[in-house]
Amino acid sequence: MLIEDAIASLQVHEVPDRAAKMRLYHKVDRAYWGISNPAIDDQARIWRQELNLDERLKLAADLWNTNAHEGRVCAAKLLTQARIRPDDTPAWDLLKSWVPDFDSLAIADLVCLAGHRRLNQIPKRVEEITEWTQSPHMWTRRAAMVITLPWTKQRVPKPEEVAVREMILRWAAAYAKDQTWLIQKSVSWWLRELSRKDPERVQRFLSEHGSKMRISARKDAARLITSLITDDAANLKPEIDFKTQNKM
Repeated sequence: MLIEDAIASLQVHEVPDRAAKMRLYHKVDRAYWGISNPAIDDQARIWRQELNLDERLKLAADLWNTNAHEGRVCAAKLLTQARIRPDDTPAWDLLKSWVPDFDSLAIADLVCLAGHRRLNQIPKRVEEITEWTQSPHMWTRRAAMVITLPWTKQRVPKPEEVAVREMILRWAAAYAKDQTWLIQKSVSWWLRELSRKDPERVQRFLSEHGSKMRISARKDAARLITSLITDDAANLKPEIDFKTQNKM
């Protein structure tokens, strides 16, 4: 599919005045076409059904290279699929190639969501992410935490899953002293999700490393552990709700 035809198929869903509102909301200087996420979802679903893997990879790469918000969102959604056959390695490699371009929460988190599927498919791929934690690019360091959220989900993890979880917690411990707000939020997000399944491990992490974290991040990490919530939690200013940030 020609990229020009793909863009036209998306832009037919443009909502008047939406692009300007999106620019204000996302605060990143790039093109916005004024298309809603549900419309992008529908178009990506059609292309996932109609295009073979090579065509879909080519279209995803071309959409990413538009540097338009909706183009990059659609590129991520084209690769958000539990199983990609016959071989998902090219899709994994393409997703990884986009990480150095991250500059927006909405786009970065959607690519990481697609990455969750590829990591679930081949968990050993997590080893490739270790080097991200040393990147000078803040968004790449943040992505190391966000893309590995699947390791917070196991209620009774296998020994190999525990080993990966502990490796990621070592990354989080190193990040704890980095006062960059988005890095702190990535750590608190990861810990908060882990607290749903293993609150004792999160308590131990916060006892060992919480003093290096921002107060707001520490309390966010402990939000679901009632024994760790202090009386002044109500005085915290609201921060980003990662579950609703992509509504635009």
